Amino acid sequence: MLTLVLWLTLAGGASASRLLIPMDATQKDHLKSYGVAFWVLGQEVEVDWLLNYRGGSFAFQHAQQLEMELIARGISYEVLTDARYQDILQQIAHPDANMEVMKLEKVPRIAVYSPNTAQPWDDAVTLVLTYAEIPYDQVFDEEVLEGQLPGYDWLHLHHEDFTGQYGKAMGRWRNEEWFQAMQEESEGIARKYNFSKVPQMKLAVARKIKEFVAGGGFMFAMCSATDSYDIALAANGVDIVGELFDGDESDPQAQQKLDYSQTFAFRDFEVYLEPYNREFSSIDNQRHERGIYQPQDYFQLFTFSAKWDPIPSMLTQNHETTIKGFMGQTTAFKNQHIKPDVNVMGETKEANEARYMNGTFGKGTWTFYGGHDPEDYQHMPGAPPTDLSLYPNSPGYRLILNNVLFPAAKKKKTKT
Repeated sequence: MLTLVLWLTLAGGASASRLLIPMDATQKDHLKSYGVAFWVLGQEVEVDWLLNYRGGSFAFQHAQQLEMELIARGISYEVLTDARYQDILQQIAHPDANMEVMKLEKVPRIAVYSPNTAQPWDDAVTLVLTYAEIPYDQVFDEEVLEGQLPGYDWLHLHHEDFTGQYGKAMGRWRNEEWFQAMQEESEGIARKYNFSKVPQMKLAVARKIKEFVAGGGFMFAMCSATDSYDIALAANGVDIVGELFDGDESDPQAQQKLDYSQTFAFRDFEVYLEPYNREFSSIDNQRHERGIYQPQDYFQLFTFSAKWDPIPSMLTQNHETTIKGFMGQTTAFKNQHIKPDVNVMGETKEANEARYMNGTFGKGTWTFYGGHDPEDYQHMPGAPPTDLSLYPNSPGYRLILNNVLFPAAKKKKTKT
């Protein structure tokens, strides 16, 4: 039985046509379109990601099996003759066109960092991966500490506290079953790996993740996994955790001992040592500071040169450039605390804040995305999960999926 890739090779002369998945406003289901691009890669068929062409469209060689999959998933598509596709490539290759072709060549191996205990909130990334039918593995502290991350290309971190303070939720939620289970799981892992305190264990995990990025991995973080991660790195060897969380007092000189050179994104922030303050530091732009409420809460994506800045161009592909804001334990990042070499990709200018940004470290790349759920403005513990079938064209969720496909990309010259 012929494999699909061999069949495509043999049939190429007789069927010189392409399947185009438009990613502009004509697309019925943007989110599932990423999933089918992922699936096509799994069939050993290369995918062209046409940056800035009709919202960041996908194209690949035509085959009946592939077309049937598009139909089954309810995805809008077009069949193009080879001549028409060459015309598109010529348009993209023009020096004045802010477009580029990125060739997707391999299926990224995806890991989602998530505890085994049940959580009272949903993870937007696992929701959209499931909806788009993109497979992933779940990992947590044990897998990270045992060195399993190099087996993956892409790692997601969501509503997590790498400072070891349980999200600073002990004051409000300490009597809840889910909170007690989370605390028990973390303390058990710390004991298993001979850490005297959970904050020490979480720091070791953060450093392992840093090694993963340095070695060429792609790390994507949302909500509190963004600032708490950098805070943990800056506080390496400094006790910033109060007695309520780890049984002893924090270092009264903790602020002066922070080492901002260890962080990915943030600098010059003040760490909040008060145990009942739900904020970790001055990084997050809090609601009362922002002065913006839901009807006015939007952020703007930046435009990058697709030919010269392919990484941010890939990460900002969208059919809209103005994105609805959404909150989280960490909602947005104050501009004064962002390092100058960070690439800000989305901002709320009125609030002097960044919402979406990335950078490189070693051979790898990291991306921070503020907020918890792009289609649930203020997601609360215990709220029902977002039904993404109601939001198949969500531009906020598209930013997540741009990151998922990013590790598959290799720049392709637009020859015609």
